[in-house]
Amino acid sequence: MTTLERPAPTFEDVWRLFQETARLLKARSDETDRKSQETDRLMQKAFRKLDRFGNRLGEFVEDRVTAAVDRLFQARGLKVQRSLENLVCYDDDYQYRDQVALLVIAGDTAIAVECKSNLSVEDVDEHLDRLALFIDCWPEYAGYRLLGGVAGMVVPEEVARYADRHGLYVLAQSGEAVAIRNDGRFAAREW
Repeated sequence: MTTLERPAPTFEDVWRLFQETARLLKARSDETDRKSQETDRLMQKAFRKLDRFGNRLGEFVEDRVTAAVDRLFQARGLKVQRSLENLVCYDDDYQYRDQVALLVIAGDTAIAVECKSNLSVEDVDEHLDRLALFIDCWPEYAGYRLLGGVAGMVVPEEVARYADRHGLYVLAQSGEAVAIRNDGRFAAREW
Protein backbone atom coordinates (compact mmCIF):
# COMPACT_ATOMS: atom_id res chain seq x y z
CA MET A 1 0.00 0.00 0.00
CA THR A 2 1.38 3.40 -0.94
CA THR A 3 1.45 6.35 1.42
CA LEU A 4 -1.32 8.06 -0.57
CA GLU A 5 -3.70 5.16 -0.19
CA ARG A 6 -5.80 4.83 2.91
CA PRO A 7 -7.32 1.71 4.25
CA ALA A 8 -11.06 1.37 3.74
CA PRO A 9 -13.00 2.49 6.82
CA THR A 10 -14.28 -0.30 8.96
CA PHE A 11 -17.83 -0.60 10.22
CA GLU A 12 -16.61 0.50 13.64
CA ASP A 13 -15.00 3.63 12.13
CA VAL A 14 -18.23 4.56 10.35
CA TRP A 15 -20.26 3.83 13.49
CA ARG A 16 -17.99 6.07 15.64
CA LEU A 17 -18.22 8.86 13.04
CA PHE A 18 -22.01 8.50 12.95
CA GLN A 19 -22.24 8.61 16.76
CA GLU A 20 -19.96 11.68 16.97
CA THR A 21 -22.02 13.45 14.29
CA ALA A 22 -25.26 12.58 16.10
CA ARG A 23 -23.80 13.87 19.39
CA LEU A 24 -22.72 17.16 17.77
CA LEU A 25 -26.12 17.61 16.09
CA LYS A 26 -27.93 16.94 19.37
CA ALA A 27 -25.72 19.42 21.20
CA ARG A 28 -26.42 22.08 18.57
CA SER A 29 -30.12 21.26 18.59
CA ASP A 30 -30.21 21.50 22.39
CA GLU A 31 -28.41 24.86 22.26
CA THR A 32 -30.82 26.12 19.57
CA ASP A 33 -33.80 24.97 21.68
CA ARG A 34 -32.37 26.72 24.75
CA LYS A 35 -31.82 29.95 22.81
CA SER A 36 -35.27 29.69 21.26
CA GLN A 37 -36.89 29.19 24.67
CA GLU A 38 -34.96 32.17 26.06
CA THR A 39 -36.03 34.29 23.07
CA ASP A 40 -39.65 33.21 23.56
CA ARG A 41 -39.47 34.06 27.26
CA LEU A 42 -38.03 37.51 26.53
CA MET A 43 -40.61 38.16 23.80
CA GLN A 44 -43.48 37.15 26.11
CA LYS A 45 -42.12 39.49 28.77
CA ALA A 46 -41.92 42.35 26.24
CA PHE A 47 -45.46 41.59 24.97
CA ARG A 48 -46.81 41.66 28.54
CA LYS A 49 -45.20 45.07 29.08
CA LEU A 50 -46.57 46.37 25.78
CA ASP A 51 -50.00 44.96 26.58
CA ARG A 52 -50.05 46.70 29.97
CA PHE A 53 -48.96 49.93 28.30
CA GLY A 54 -51.62 49.50 25.58
CA ASN A 55 -54.28 48.83 28.20
CA ARG A 56 -53.31 52.02 30.03
CA LEU A 57 -53.59 54.01 26.81
CA GLY A 58 -56.97 52.39 26.15
CA GLU A 59 -58.10 53.26 29.67
CA PHE A 60 -56.95 56.84 29.12
CA VAL A 61 -59.00 57.05 25.90
CA GLU A 62 -62.04 55.52 27.63
CA ASP A 63 -61.73 58.01 30.50
CA ARG A 64 -61.47 60.96 28.10
CA VAL A 65 -64.42 59.76 26.01
CA THR A 66 -66.56 58.94 29.06
CA ALA A 67 -65.98 62.41 30.44
CA ALA A 68 -66.99 64.00 27.11
CA VAL A 69 -69.99 61.93 25.96
CA ASP A 70 -72.61 63.95 27.87
CA ARG A 71 -71.59 67.18 26.16
CA LEU A 72 -70.91 65.61 22.75
CA PHE A 73 -74.15 63.68 22.39
CA GLN A 74 -76.24 66.45 23.94
CA ALA A 75 -74.99 68.67 21.12
CA ARG A 76 -76.40 66.01 18.76
CA GLY A 77 -79.80 66.06 20.47
CA LEU A 78 -79.27 63.06 22.75
CA LYS A 79 -79.65 63.73 26.47
CA VAL A 80 -77.27 61.29 28.15
CA GLN A 81 -78.63 59.85 31.37
CA ARG A 82 -75.82 57.43 32.15
CA SER A 83 -72.84 55.66 30.73
CA LEU A 84 -71.61 52.20 31.57
CA GLU A 85 -68.03 51.10 31.10
CA ASN A 86 -66.63 47.71 30.15
CA LEU A 87 -69.75 45.63 29.69
CA VAL A 88 -68.65 42.01 29.43
CA CYS A 89 -70.72 39.18 27.99
CA TYR A 90 -70.26 35.50 28.85
CA ASP A 91 -71.88 32.50 27.22
CA ASP A 92 -73.91 29.85 29.06
CA ASP A 93 -70.67 28.08 30.08
CA TYR A 94 -69.30 31.32 31.60
CA GLN A 95 -66.73 31.65 28.82
CA TYR A 96 -65.84 35.17 27.70
CA ARG A 97 -67.82 36.11 24.61
CA ASP A 98 -67.52 39.84 24.01
CA GLN A 99 -67.02 43.26 25.56
CA VAL A 100 -68.17 46.83 24.94
CA ALA A 101 -65.88 49.58 26.19
CA LEU A 102 -68.62 52.16 26.76
CA LEU A 103 -72.42 52.08 26.57
CA VAL A 104 -74.12 55.47 26.59
CA ILE A 105 -77.82 55.58 27.50
CA ALA A 106 -79.92 58.53 26.32
CA GLY A 107 -83.64 57.89 26.81
CA ASP A 108 -84.58 54.94 24.60
CA THR A 109 -81.26 55.11 22.72
CA ALA A 110 -78.16 53.10 23.56
CA ILE A 111 -74.84 53.91 21.89
CA ALA A 112 -72.16 51.21 22.08
CA VAL A 113 -68.74 52.86 21.73
CA GLU A 114 -65.46 51.07 21.08
CA CYS A 115 -62.39 52.95 22.37
CA LYS A 116 -58.86 52.45 21.07
CA SER A 117 -55.66 54.39 21.43
CA ASN A 118 -55.02 54.09 17.67
CA LEU A 119 -58.22 53.23 15.78
CA SER A 120 -57.89 51.02 12.70
CA VAL A 121 -60.25 49.76 10.01
CA GLU A 122 -59.98 46.31 11.63
CA ASP A 123 -61.18 47.81 14.93
CA VAL A 124 -64.16 49.36 13.12
CA ASP A 125 -64.99 46.02 11.45
CA GLU A 126 -64.81 44.19 14.79
CA HIS A 127 -67.14 46.75 16.34
CA LEU A 128 -69.60 46.42 13.43
CA ASP A 129 -69.64 42.66 14.06
CA ARG A 130 -70.13 43.30 17.78
CA LEU A 131 -73.09 45.61 17.09
CA ALA A 132 -74.73 42.97 14.89
CA LEU A 133 -74.68 40.56 17.86
CA PHE A 134 -75.17 43.14 20.63
CA ILE A 135 -78.71 42.12 21.63
CA ASP A 136 -77.66 38.44 21.80
CA CYS A 137 -75.13 39.42 24.47
CA TRP A 138 -77.13 42.13 26.22
CA PRO A 139 -80.83 41.30 25.72
CA GLU A 140 -81.81 43.82 28.42
CA TYR A 141 -81.29 46.51 25.76
CA ALA A 142 -83.56 44.90 23.16
CA GLY A 143 -86.12 47.72 23.51
CA TYR A 144 -83.53 50.41 22.88
CA ARG A 145 -82.63 52.08 19.61
CA LEU A 146 -79.04 50.82 19.24
CA LEU A 147 -76.42 53.07 17.66
CA GLY A 148 -72.67 52.63 17.46
CA GLY A 149 -69.59 54.72 17.83
CA VAL A 150 -65.84 54.42 17.75
CA ALA A 151 -63.32 56.56 19.60
CA GLY A 152 -59.59 56.94 19.51
CA MET A 153 -56.72 59.08 20.58
CA VAL A 154 -55.42 58.66 17.03
CA VAL A 155 -58.02 58.26 14.29
CA PRO A 156 -56.56 58.39 10.78
CA GLU A 157 -58.74 60.26 8.29
CA GLU A 158 -59.40 57.17 6.14
CA VAL A 159 -60.51 55.23 9.25
CA ALA A 160 -62.83 58.09 10.28
CA ARG A 161 -64.40 58.15 6.79
CA TYR A 162 -64.78 54.36 6.83
CA ALA A 163 -66.54 54.41 10.21
CA ASP A 164 -68.73 57.35 9.13
CA ARG A 165 -69.78 55.51 5.94
CA HIS A 166 -70.83 52.58 8.12
CA GLY A 167 -73.03 54.80 10.27
CA LEU A 168 -70.82 55.00 13.35
CA TYR A 169 -70.22 58.10 15.42
CA VAL A 170 -66.51 58.94 15.29
CA LEU A 171 -65.06 60.48 18.45
CA ALA A 172 -61.45 61.58 18.40
CA GLN A 173 -58.91 63.65 20.24
CA SER A 174 -59.02 67.24 19.02
CA GLY A 175 -56.46 69.41 20.75
CA GLU A 176 -57.13 69.16 24.47
CA ALA A 177 -60.64 67.73 24.09
CA VAL A 178 -62.57 64.92 22.45
CA ALA A 179 -64.85 65.84 19.55
CA ILE A 180 -67.34 64.09 17.27
CA ARG A 181 -65.80 64.15 13.80
CA ASN A 182 -68.98 63.31 11.85
CA ASP A 183 -70.31 66.30 9.94
CA GLY A 184 -73.83 67.73 10.23
CA ARG A 185 -75.15 65.50 7.41
CA PHE A 186 -74.23 62.32 9.31
CA ALA A 187 -77.06 59.87 9.89
CA ALA A 188 -76.32 57.23 12.52
CA ARG A 189 -77.13 53.64 11.56
CA GLU A 190 -79.45 51.66 13.82
CA TRP A 191 -78.83 48.04 14.72
